[in-house]
Formats: sequence, structure tokens, C-alpha cells
Amino acid sequence: MNEETLPYNRLLMLIDGSQYATSVCDHAAWVAKKIDSAVDVVHVLTRRDGGAENKDLSGSIGLGARSSLLSELSELDARRAKLAQEHGRAILDDAKKRLLDAGIQHVTTRLRHGEIAETVSALETEANLIVLGKRGEAADFESLHLGSNLERVIRQTHKPVLVAARTFNPIERLMVAYDGGKSVEKAIDLMAQNPGLQNMEVHLLSVTTGSSLMQGKMESAAKRLESFASNVVVDTLTGMPEKVIAEEVAARKIGLLVMGAYGHSRIRSLLIGSTTTEMVRACQIPVVLVR
Repeated sequence: MNEETLPYNRLLMLIDGSQYATSVCDHAAWVAKKIDSAVDVVHVLTRRDGGAENKDLSGSIGLGARSSLLSELSELDARRAKLAQEHGRAILDDAKKRLLDAGIQHVTTRLRHGEIAETVSALETEANLIVLGKRGEAADFESLHLGSNLERVIRQTHKPVLVAARTFNPIERLMVAYDGGKSVEKAIDLMAQNPGLQNMEVHLLSVTTGSSLMQGKMESAAKRLESFASNVVVDTLTGMPEKVIAEEVAARKIGLLVMGAYGHSRIRSLLIGSTTTEMVRACQIPVVLVR
């Protein structure tokens, strides 16, 4: 389909061969229906996928066998690159079919070469939202480690990011983790502009370490949410945000968490940790991050 015929709203969906692939498709389909959006599906072939990464191996091959082995290595790299492209195309075709079967009318696919974060930077101007999985195909699924590209994408992009959970479940209520910052205020404004979120139950939760949040800002945020939500539940709790929010998400059966992304500088986050990273790691539900 010609891109000129697509609706204005577009999702940029990043997909690989990981166990998250199906879930990423299902989360993207849910959002696309909510905001009446097209979906642009992207699979990135990194240097790792291409084999030997164009290394000069001539100096590491013994005398007398150099020419023949170089020729074989070259052919092997070519075969690996071809298989990687075929695999990438198959991933894109399967994702497109799943989205079309889910009722998404406008789906395009792209096979790109490079690095994931750089690809997002190049394509994000066309998108309203970026959707990707919590971990990639090389991740250890028995651990709570995040995918190596996820934090780079979130810190680098200027668009909201939906981090898909491992399994998609119907979303009936969502929570806004409110800290009074510009990012979460922007998130609430975006939600208020989205007619697809009308009639959803929204929990507005502020967690502090003892200092009080400005009451007026909390009340203002609640009123903006009440303009479209069927019910708004407002709470202020104390404790460590990442621990309290994760507990409340589970206790209230929240289906989607919305929060601001990385309020502190990268250097400070490296020293003291990041609530954003901890929340994405700890919560077993999809998380929308807004900068």
C-alpha cells in the first residue's frame, strides 16, 4: 500500500525473532485500534546477524591455505547474510499477517540494516508511538535483565514508547505513576486527546519518600483524567516508588502502566539507579514511557 494513502496516526513496531514477537504484535494491534492507526513493522538486521562483520581474516590463516579458505569464508558470510535477510522477511510477513488478522487495515513492513537505536532515530518522525518488547531474542528469559537495546531506545527517542509484556492480556484499567514532572504531565495530555481511552478506569498514584507532593498539581491531573475516564481513583502513598507501584499494579489488577521516562540525567541514573528501569523490569504488564 502506498504510504501516501495511510492515516496520519502511525505506530512504529520493532520486532525480532524473540519470544516477545507475538506479544509485541498483539500490543500494537490493541493500541492501533484505540487510536485508529497504521502500523509500520520494522525488523533490523544488525552486524551480528550478518556473520563475520566484514572482518579481514587474511592475517589469521596459515600459509598455503590462505586463498582457498578466504574464498570459503567469503561464501559462508554471503550465505549467512542471505539467510538472515530471508529470516527477517519471514518475521515481517508473519507479523503483518497477525496484525491483519487482528483487524488492522494498514500495515507496512521494512527490513533495515544497522543498529536498533539508530534505526528508531531515523524513523521516529513518522510515528506517534514506538512499540517493542522488553527483551530481544538474545536475552536470558529466566532473569529480570532488560534487553540491551531497550534502554538506549527509550533514552534516545522523543516519542512515547510502549514496552510490551511477555504476554498480552486484555486491558481494562490503567495506572498513571504521577511524580509531578513534565513527562507525566505530557502523558496525561496525550491520554486526554485520545478518544480510544474514553470509559477506561484510571488510577492516579503518587508515591513519595516522605515529602509531600504539591496537592494542587495532583488535583489538576485528576480533573484532566476525569474528562475522559469512566472512573478515576486517586491515591498518594509513601515508600520506594518502584516497590510500591509494582505492588499496587498487582493488587489492583492494572493492565497498563503509564509514567514519565528518566527524570534524572544518565550519569546520575548510573550512580543511583533509575525508577524507570526498575519499573519496566519489575512490572509484568505493558508500560508506556513518555519523555
